[in-house]
Amino acid sequence: QVQLVESGGGLVLPGGSLRLSCAASGLTFSTYSMGWFRRAPGKEREFVAAISSSPAGRTYYGDSVKGRFTISRDNARNTVYLQMNSLEPEDTAVYYCAAKGGLVGYFPGEYDYWGQGTQVTVSS
Repeated sequence: QVQLVESGGGLVLPGGSLRLSCAASGLTFSTYSMGWFRRAPGKEREFVAAISSSPAGRTYYGDSVKGRFTISRDNARNTVYLQMNSLEPEDTAVYYCAAKGGLVGYFPGEYDYWGQGTQVTVSS
């Protein structure tokens, strides 16, 4: 079966950086678009970033993270990454990766598979 396993979350100071990873198995990884979403306490799940299937690998970002976060993929490792720089307290959330057949999507309902999430806390 398909599994997506996130890692790399933790506690970081404001202005710091983290890199999240999402290891995928049970699917032909290179043919899936991959996305990152987050859910902060009391809020809806929010689109963070997405990358299209190979070979294009086009990237898309939510307005609140543009210029600070970078999504990338390594098809040889079946892994998608989210490099997060200049972190702010408002970035505190559980971060989820998701896989979608076909074109990139911006809404959670468009995605076929989800990981369990990893907690990111930005606090001094």
